[in-house]
Amino acid sequence: MNPFTTFDSTKESLSDLLQSIKIGKSQLPDFQRGWVWDDEHICSLLASIAVSYPVGTVMLLQTGNPDVQFKPRLIEGVVLDSPPEPERLILDGQQRLTSLFQALFSDQPVVTRDVRGKVIKRWYYLDINKAVNPYVDADECIISLPETRQLYNFRGELKFDYSTPEKEREFGFLPLPLLFDDVKLNAWQLAYLQDDPQLTSERLKIWNELSRVIQRFKQYQMPIISLRKETPKEAVCQVFEKVNTGGVSLTVFELLTATFAVDDFSLRDDWDQRRAQLSKHKMLQSIESTDFLQAVSLLVTREKRLIALGNHNSETERAPAISCKRKDVLRLTLNDYQKWAHLVTKGLEKSARLLQSQYIFSHRDLPYRTQLTPMSAIFAVLGDRGDNDGIRAKIARWYWCGVFGELYGGSIETRFAKDLPEVLTWIDGGNEPDTINDCNVAQSRLVGLQTRNSAAYKGLYALLMRDGGRDFRTGEQIDTQLYFEDYIDIHHIFPQQWCQQNGIERRRYNSIINKIPISAKTNRMIGGKAPAIYLERLEKSAEISSARMDEILRSHCIDPDSLRANDFNTFFAKREQALLLKIEQVIGKPIARDLAGLDSEEE
Repeated sequence: MNPFTTFDSTKESLSDLLQSIKIGKSQLPDFQRGWVWDDEHICSLLASIAVSYPVGTVMLLQTGNPDVQFKPRLIEGVVLDSPPEPERLILDGQQRLTSLFQALFSDQPVVTRDVRGKVIKRWYYLDINKAVNPYVDADECIISLPETRQLYNFRGELKFDYSTPEKEREFGFLPLPLLFDDVKLNAWQLAYLQDDPQLTSERLKIWNELSRVIQRFKQYQMPIISLRKETPKEAVCQVFEKVNTGGVSLTVFELLTATFAVDDFSLRDDWDQRRAQLSKHKMLQSIESTDFLQAVSLLVTREKRLIALGNHNSETERAPAISCKRKDVLRLTLNDYQKWAHLVTKGLEKSARLLQSQYIFSHRDLPYRTQLTPMSAIFAVLGDRGDNDGIRAKIARWYWCGVFGELYGGSIETRFAKDLPEVLTWIDGGNEPDTINDCNVAQSRLVGLQTRNSAAYKGLYALLMRDGGRDFRTGEQIDTQLYFEDYIDIHHIFPQQWCQQNGIERRRYNSIINKIPISAKTNRMIGGKAPAIYLERLEKSAEISSARMDEILRSHCIDPDSLRANDFNTFFAKREQALLLKIEQVIGKPIARDLAGLDSEEE
């Protein structure tokens, strides 16, 4: 055995492999999803076995590594009162092995689906006469019958009945589970030959030819890749994802769910309860389990680093790193999770309150969901100290630098790992974190903010409400209640229809510079009219004086004179500068003015 390889390649008879599944020696890790193959796939698989065609390799993991423990579960269809500890777990091949086990080894009908996805129950047979006919395709030799073993026409009239052993033999339908039970197969064969003495000679000839097909099933060799038990957990998980042909990526949450289940802890139930609690805050309704686990990982690895540095066992560069990469999340123990999960939950709730104070009310308007991960970890460390106004102001500045610097849209685990210690150090009087230093905003970027796809677009939307933006019609400042009751959304100041009629470029009139948060009703009153017209109409219908309307317009960084004059270019230039000043205020640093013009497009 090669000591440098982590796996072995071999073959195993289908009979032995299915027998090991039947007695529980081979099981599934509990992170495997449920069995989903439909009737057509099962028939095709069985037909391939009937002609000894390859059906792919099965990948197994040897059990026994204390660092790679997953809660096992039996394959669907296996019934054992006291399942043993498995000797191996099935990493790849679940669909094929479950299909083969249920069709070939089970005494119950196979629960599967039809082509429309409807749940059905099926028995599978080998059509003897077709199986020995060299001119018939293998797919036609496999017969799928409903649970009753009866077929009806469209009027509901019984057309074929195969519901008794006598009728199975009459039509030459051999139940596939008999192929691996010699006693029952011999009994069925004897009855088949003796049912009609006049047919005995002909049936004996058919059976002799059929024996070759039966042996293909009984002697079929399945290619096996067996991962040795020494294989580390992250490698096992990575291998599983690489070979997962179901097209659904396996999450660290599912893997940890299976790991923690070994200690009878249901991570899924725990997360469901926490998510229900967190969802009371509307901006947290999109939070994902991976976000939560990454925050836990940041805290766990930070604690390990502090312990190593505190004990002087390690130089700074050699101390364990703060990290929330996949491999680090997969290394979390149940004790790690239980120690920090409650604090992360509290950290997320404090994050939600801070964001609400910044007028981010809904998860739809959350610039970056991902930025909640380091923010929740920061609040978890700070505890009650995080409620202090001065500290909240610093965290808010760090947050807005991330938003307007657009720093959390790509691969961000490394930034998370820097955010946690750097923001905490800055709060205690140290240097500003890299997220603040890395925040660079170009003036021309404002024109490129066209839709909610941009975090900065959402950020400006929130700032306009936070800093007193009032509805054109009611004059009310937009708070949480008004936001939801009046269906506040972003709408154009110079209406699209007017802009198109007056030759304004789409990239300019559709920019955030020409948009404000107002109610749906107010937007309907604006319609496609010129600003001078709709302002006059609003003032009259809402009984608002011109002076008061000017005040409302300024609350949105709008120059009243240029708007009333329908002067788009002057309005646009002045509002662009006003929005840049607003961004500068929240990020706490100047923005370089772009003299080259407006040439950025939304990505």
